[in-house]
Formats: sequence, C-alpha cells, structure tokens
Amino acid sequence: MLRMWTASAALILTGAVLLTGCGNDKSEGKTSGSGEAKLKIETSFYPMYEFTKQVAGDLADVESLIPAGVEPHDWEPSPKDIAKIQDADVFVYNGAGLEGWVDQVLSAADGSSLTVVEASKGQDMMEGTEEEDHEAEEAGHDDHDHGGLDPHVWLSPVRAVQEVRAIEAALGKADPDNKETYKANADAYAAKLGQLDQEFKSAFAQVKRKDFITQHAAFGYLAKDYGLEQVPIAGLSPEQEPSAEQMAGIVNFAREHKVKTIYFETLVTSKVADTIAKEVGAETAVLNPLEGLTDEEKAQNLDYIGVMKQNLEALKKGLNQ
Repeated sequence: MLRMWTASAALILTGAVLLTGCGNDKSEGKTSGSGEAKLKIETSFYPMYEFTKQVAGDLADVESLIPAGVEPHDWEPSPKDIAKIQDADVFVYNGAGLEGWVDQVLSAADGSSLTVVEASKGQDMMEGTEEEDHEAEEAGHDDHDHGGLDPHVWLSPVRAVQEVRAIEAALGKADPDNKETYKANADAYAAKLGQLDQEFKSAFAQVKRKDFITQHAAFGYLAKDYGLEQVPIAGLSPEQEPSAEQMAGIVNFAREHKVKTIYFETLVTSKVADTIAKEVGAETAVLNPLEGLTDEEKAQNLDYIGVMKQNLEALKKGLNQ
C-alpha cells in the first residue's frame, strides 16, 4: 500500500526546493532536429512514459521517475526526483490515487510554469470493493490507499487512448508551435491502440468462460470493457495480503467454477497464487499489470502493446480451458 507522508516528507520537499534553485533553467537542454529547444518531460511510471514518448516523438526528452523493475505502489520520490519534476516543463502522472506523493510534490511546485497532466482525469472511474476498503482500514492504511478508486485504467486499450489524448492536449498547450505534430503522433498511436482493442474484442467474444482469478485487482477496467469478470485474490495494491476468509472463498470459487489457471504478476511474489493453484490443482500464468517493465522485458524490446498482446494470449488460453 502507499505509505503516508510524514514530517520527513517536508524535509525532502525542502531539500528538493533548494536543489531546484541550483538546477538548470528550463530554457536550457537538448534541441530537436529543427534546432528548437526540447521540452523536458517527467513521467511517474512506465505506462505514462510510454504514452508520453509516443505523443512527443523527438520533440521532447521524456524520463520515467520510477526505474525499471520497481513496483510503483510504494515508491516515493527522493529529493533529486522532486527537483527533476520542478525543473521540468511537463509532468505526467496517472492519478486516481496511484501516486500518493503527487499532491505534496505539486504543492511545493505551485506557482511554477510546470504543466501538469493527470492522465486519468475525466474518465469514468471504478471504485474498489467494500472488502478492500475494510481491509485497508483494519490495517491502518486508510490514508494511503487509492482513495477508494481503481487507478488501473491503462490496462484497457480503449481507456489508454483517453490517457494518450489527455497527454496530447497538455503537450499542445505547453508547446503550441508543435501542436499539430503532437496530434499526428497521438493519432498514429491511437490507431495502434484501436487495433489492439479490436483484437481484445475478437478474442473474448467466443471464449468458454468469462471469469478469471488474479492475484492483484488490477484488471477491473479490462474485464468491464470486454465483458469479463475479474475475481481478485487481494485488493488494488499488490502488497495487500488476503485474509484467511478471502483465501478460502477464492479456493471454493475456483473449485466450483473449475478454474484451471490462477494469474499472478511481475514485480511481486507469486506465493499467494501458487498456494491457491496447488490447493485446487490449477496452473499459474503471468498477467502483467504493466506497472514497470523488468530488465528482461526491456532487453526483449517489449513495450506497452507487446506486453498487452502477451496478456491477451495468456487470458485467451485460461478462458478457453
């Protein structure tokens, strides 16, 4: 779960402000092929980086704050990271409570010329389950959960398009001279996402079953948009431990519905999924929430669309057993 900011965060922010004061001016930096200064863009984690890079093309220097292989739910920025945000032209984050540190950081940057993009803003958001909210309260995490909202909109291709469009609009505002280029780039990427959306629709139209068990409740939007039912073992945070009652309920569901695959994810341990799979005689498979590419995935030149196609194949196999 996301950790609550304390007095130590204020010290981090103070240090970041001092670092920013000593940093480079925003007008400095690399230039595009046309000789114009490139935008400096900081993004929170991988999907925001990928979507922004696709829209920006070679007109911006785009960085991801959260490094490869790091699970983003509990990551917190260092003073250097905060200074990067404050020194950027544009900052892109998902929102809906995923990046629990954002409000504190942006309040410190208030009054700057930073263009801020909450990519999920304006979407029809889903709420977490009552069980997840109850567990968060019992664990004392009511101040650092997702605010009751499911932030994982990027895992539905059709909703990913909406995030891309939000980024396009912001880059056009920050750099109006290149607005048409950003639009053309966004159009091209949206077309690829549209094709991915059609592949998902076609694949799930004729599957034998509609329900799938996941270790982490990250695939609610994907399930909703393609007529499926996600049955999560735990809640919105991958670190949330299921209760004994939840475990028993999942085991009973798996047996009753003859589930043959239990999905776990990259970046976190698969022990809970392994335990349930062993109990019911099922196999396990990866369903990647794309919260950060591993070094191995990067070495394979995988990207958002490539990983989502892997997810599609993994789901299609499980739903046809």
